[in-house]
Amino acid sequence: MKRVLMKIMCLLALFSCVTAVAQVQVGEQNFVVSQDGTGDFKTIQAAVNAVRDHSEMRAMIRIKAGTYREKLVIPSWKKNIALIGDDKANTIITGADFSGKDFPGGDFTGNLKYSTYTSYTVLVQANDCLLRNLTIENTAGRVGQAVALATESDRLEVIDCKLLGNQDTLYTAKSGRNYFKSCFIAGTTDFIFGEATALFEQCTIKSLADSYITAASTTKHQQFGYVFLDCKLIAAAEVTKVFLGRPWRPYAKTVFINTTMDKHIVKEGWDPWKGDNMFPEKEKTTFYAEYNSSGEGGNMANRVNWAMQLSEQDVKKYTLQNIFGDWSPSGR
Repeated sequence: MKRVLMKIMCLLALFSCVTAVAQVQVGEQNFVVSQDGTGDFKTIQAAVNAVRDHSEMRAMIRIKAGTYREKLVIPSWKKNIALIGDDKANTIITGADFSGKDFPGGDFTGNLKYSTYTSYTVLVQANDCLLRNLTIENTAGRVGQAVALATESDRLEVIDCKLLGNQDTLYTAKSGRNYFKSCFIAGTTDFIFGEATALFEQCTIKSLADSYITAASTTKHQQFGYVFLDCKLIAAAEVTKVFLGRPWRPYAKTVFINTTMDKHIVKEGWDPWKGDNMFPEKEKTTFYAEYNSSGEGGNMANRVNWAMQLSEQDVKKYTLQNIFGDWSPSGR
């Protein structure tokens, strides 16, 4: 009888453990970050570190207003994280690293200097993450490459955020899918660059110097690269000569649809990036196109002859489903 009771108790204990594990897996995590100690954590990184590894459920991290001087990483095993700021004007993640700056102790390769790829303020490697109501900035100044936000993830949403820097503000590093909605992005040279398939919807893009907005490195097998939809291109008062983009790699794809362009956009529109000995004549394989551009810089009559002017029929393929496939961003 005692043995039977013991077996029953063991089974009940096992059932309780299984139930507890199941509850953990289906439960949602909610954390608050506040510098004054009234939240669960004082730093954003500490909150990210506390999220369960490989969770299938959304972890909500609310970030109270403040200036957070952090080099924040959301690693690949911390997926399904949402960072939600109180508001983008007052919830700021800031850094000042740049390519060539001394890297104390060196990076994971032993490099004792920061590179473009390690200069980020925020790095998102995990899939299915969301950033909302935040300012992410790199304040290194005009010292060369200095990334504010670097993305290496798939199905990333960035909603109502400010991304501020100079050269290389936003680095969409890998060929994942990124969605930017109602964001303000500012920089000088190639300040939106990389390989990802990215849709920018209703974003304001501000040029701070005479230079280039995009530098896509779309791969040969990607159907879409950068797509700007219903965006606005503006510039600082002294800026008068800005190109829509230049190809970082031979199969760069960048398209502007229904975008308002101020007078700082040059009549040619696009630059071929001559002088690149590794990839010469990239204009022969890139895909640069516009549809229904407006404003003083939106006249497409004198664009370079290797850029495309899309027809009404062409534009029909630029749907969310075609661009992102089986993924539909929640912020759309």
